[in-house]
Amino acid sequence: MTVDAHAFWLRAPGEGEIRPVRLDPPGPDEVLVRTRFSGVSRGTETLVYTGRVPADQHAAMRAPFQEGDFPAPVKYGYLNVGTVEAGPAELRGRTVFCLYPHQSAYVVPADAVVVVPDGVPAERAVLAGTVETAVNALWDAAPLVGDRVTVIGGGMVGCGVTALLARFPGVKVELVDADPARAGVAEALGVDFALPADATGDRDLVVHASASAAGLQRGLELLRPEGTVLELSWYGDRPVTLALGGAFHSRRLGIRSSQVGTVSPRRADRSYADRLALALDLLADPAFDALLTGRSRFTDLPDVLDRLASGRLPALCHLITYGEE
Repeated sequence: MTVDAHAFWLRAPGEGEIRPVRLDPPGPDEVLVRTRFSGVSRGTETLVYTGRVPADQHAAMRAPFQEGDFPAPVKYGYLNVGTVEAGPAELRGRTVFCLYPHQSAYVVPADAVVVVPDGVPAERAVLAGTVETAVNALWDAAPLVGDRVTVIGGGMVGCGVTALLARFPGVKVELVDADPARAGVAEALGVDFALPADATGDRDLVVHASASAAGLQRGLELLRPEGTVLELSWYGDRPVTLALGGAFHSRRLGIRSSQVGTVSPRRADRSYADRLALALDLLADPAFDALLTGRSRFTDLPDVLDRLASGRLPALCHLITYGEE
């Protein structure tokens, strides 16, 4: 028996809509998942919504279950938590995370879902993709006990990295953002906060996630000699200009990128599935609730994305609810 569902599609840049979908029954190695929550990854998804994915990055930016192509029409998203309604016996009735777009129900291979641990609320589990990015970033950065670390950019990824760094023994963490309201998030995560002009210098490591040239430049200014900026920002089609004269060479500063699409070579012994499972385990910490800053019904998603893209709706992770939740 087929199942009726609905999905969010970007019809054209800046124009979203909800479309009906008819699902075939799951096969022997597939699951039917009924979505409970999805999350809007504000930085990436607003770039997609506004049609600003560079042409040479179309392949790299494809989500695992994306349909259509950039710039549009395209069905995009990757933070989905739901309940398995049909499939292998060991999965039926379980709450699972999947890198699936915003859709009320879907059928995927059984190995594409990861069971959410019992101690992790379904709402918080939508952050698994963000925390997974943070895990990979810190595998790349490899901070040491006692390091002085600054995170620039208090968005989803920056706050995810901050939350994990706050667990490191002896590490002094400062979250830097141009929005004074991020001080409350920093407090909830248990770290210091500063505006860019007031940020502490002489840092061993700066993690940059503000997606701005000014933020990256400020990160270089905050480093001790031979310190490193780990660059997590995704700029889309925007050029980035830096001043690399003066102290950049004399202080032997470094800029290193981190790419979530592949597991850090520092952890070649871990698979992608290992990384995602670890992210879900880490989400047992209620401090991550500070990253969930609003919720809307699935039917309102076209308007939500429009307001997020324009800045009229400030958010970290905006939660999308399905059904009665």
